[in-house]
Amino acid sequence: MLASNAFDQTKSGTPLLIAHGLFGSARNWGVVGKRLAEDRPVSVVDMRNHGESPWFEEHRYPHMAGDLAEAIEGQSDVLGHSMGGKAAMVLALMHPEKVRKLVVADIAPVAYSHTQTPMIDAMRAIDLDSVETRGDADQQLQKSIGDPGIRAFLLQSLDVKNRRWRLNLDVLADEMDHIVGFPDVDGTFNGPTLFLSGAASDYVQADHRGRIRDLFPEARFAKIPAAGHWLHAEKPREFEAAVAAFLGA
Repeated sequence: MLASNAFDQTKSGTPLLIAHGLFGSARNWGVVGKRLAEDRPVSVVDMRNHGESPWFEEHRYPHMAGDLAEAIEGQSDVLGHSMGGKAAMVLALMHPEKVRKLVVADIAPVAYSHTQTPMIDAMRAIDLDSVETRGDADQQLQKSIGDPGIRAFLLQSLDVKNRRWRLNLDVLADEMDHIVGFPDVDGTFNGPTLFLSGAASDYVQADHRGRIRDLFPEARFAKIPAAGHWLHAEKPREFEAAVAAFLGA
């Protein structure tokens, strides 16, 4: 069972389940989850091999979709970003009865050519035995990652006290081809689906729309101005407003 953070489970609206992206965790979505819980109960999960959730030898989308299905009692709205968006799409295709409305944040049901293995290599290179503070780890990470925002994001998954990563780095590296890919899944999801992208991101392109509509015939598309791939962190209020409007329509 996936670990999760729950927000206002007393609300009577359709529940919302949120799935984070690669190297993320439920804690990254705490502020967004709390604000979206004004109208409905919200749960944010730690995906397998991330955060406080169990570690497994497999990290592929059918497995992740199965994890999400187990986390849903009855039916739920589902929001997924990046890797979590792919897992949410596979959930909707494999278990359409579990999903009322689907929000896919800045990702498409296609294979990408980029890899995140250099990030894993950078995290592996940190000498955890010498780390006393998060600043110590940040200083080591600077050798390979210049962007302070990316370093800060990755270091949220570092358990400084126990000198360990809350990420199963070995399995994530081994399964990277599957993470950047997308599985062959039969069927379609005919429920309302919003593909919400950052206007400055190139993850969801015009030539992806045909594939998207094949799998999600009711797909709608929207972009958040001046936002990149991390649209929920860069433009949280605009992101929250778009999601709430779609779910509440």
